[in-house]
Amino acid sequence: MAEAEVQTIQRVGAEPFDVYSIRERFPALKREVYGRALVYLDNAATSQKPQDVIERVTRYYTEENSNVHRGVHYLSQLATDAYEAARARIAGFIDAESAKQTIFTRGTTEAINIVASTFGRERVGRGDQVLISEMEHHSNIVPWQMLCESVDAELKVIPISDEGEIVYDDFERMLSGRVKILAIPHVSNTLGTINPIKEMIRDAHAFGIPVLIDGAQAVPHMQVDVQDIDCDFYCFSSHKMFGPTGMGILYGKADHLENMPPHQGGGDMIETVTFRETTYNDLPHRFEAGTPNIAGGIGFGAAVDFMVATGLQAIAAHEHEILEYATARLQEIDGVRIYGTAPDKASVISFLVDDVHPYDAGTILDRLGIAVRTGHHCTQPLMQRLGVPGTVRASFALYNTREDVDALIEGVKKVKEMFA
Repeated sequence: MAEAEVQTIQRVGAEPFDVYSIRERFPALKREVYGRALVYLDNAATSQKPQDVIERVTRYYTEENSNVHRGVHYLSQLATDAYEAARARIAGFIDAESAKQTIFTRGTTEAINIVASTFGRERVGRGDQVLISEMEHHSNIVPWQMLCESVDAELKVIPISDEGEIVYDDFERMLSGRVKILAIPHVSNTLGTINPIKEMIRDAHAFGIPVLIDGAQAVPHMQVDVQDIDCDFYCFSSHKMFGPTGMGILYGKADHLENMPPHQGGGDMIETVTFRETTYNDLPHRFEAGTPNIAGGIGFGAAVDFMVATGLQAIAAHEHEILEYATARLQEIDGVRIYGTAPDKASVISFLVDDVHPYDAGTILDRLGIAVRTGHHCTQPLMQRLGVPGTVRASFALYNTREDVDALIEGVKKVKEMFA
């Protein structure tokens, strides 16, 4: 089957942004917990799903259910067309040069692991260095640690400031011919910091260093153009951008992907198989062994359609307004300490309330119907840098409102009252 072409994406929504109309499209936001209306502020962990995505996944299972790529019958062709069309739309969403460069994975974590275990293993050797930062999610630490331990390489860590920004002078000093890979987040999942990745990629490339970007927290909130930033790899997840769980994308430059060995063997990733040897399929299928998450891929495409119809610029503007409002309201409360105060942030606020343990604060907020995340947020080294065991994290999405923020503020005041 011929590969679907990249679909050009219109980045301005078809209709004016109306957050209350948008909320109506998310069934989960209409439910109650403990007799109270749900206030969902855990979007950095996973977002809720619009009816558009739910219905598209249901339609696949009720009308199109079949395996992809291997069948000549009607349902198989229908499913294959829908699956590959979703890939093409996702490729256009990040401005990839070709749909072949968008590899379906189980999520950001698997995407990073694929690069570490293939590209990294061929590029990094004894005495070499892999460069990451202090704000990394565990998924962008552990795969590189495993690689470095296996080849006797060194994992180097770029420091961050007290405000939660990359210390750029230190970053520049750490660049050298010994560094074989730079792997950094576009947006910190704990601090909300938006890193200057375009400049970091430019400076790394001056030393011939390829760059992987963990984009899990960026793609749901801002326009991403992989050609413009010139990254070598970009990884992100469906479930944080209103799509199904268990689905993600590894974007890579074509020359890298074409020269990387497969990380798994099985069906669909092969061209020919004999007992003596196997030849591998072309991109993107070389990295997609076995039956994929077909419904997840199709649902992922529907999530992209939803975001495009809503308007990426409108989403970013609305979330920025909610972030600024929430930050100002929290700063009004004595004893609230916000972690991550970089001027350029996405819609995440991590904070503590007096000396209240984050789990206790989160439990009280939960009983008030407010869903936040508590703990180390899969960033234990960052918590050590900040000198805290964990934080309360409120993270916003396109459907959050000032009323949601007001409920959070009243909940935080209740926490203070109970622990006074």
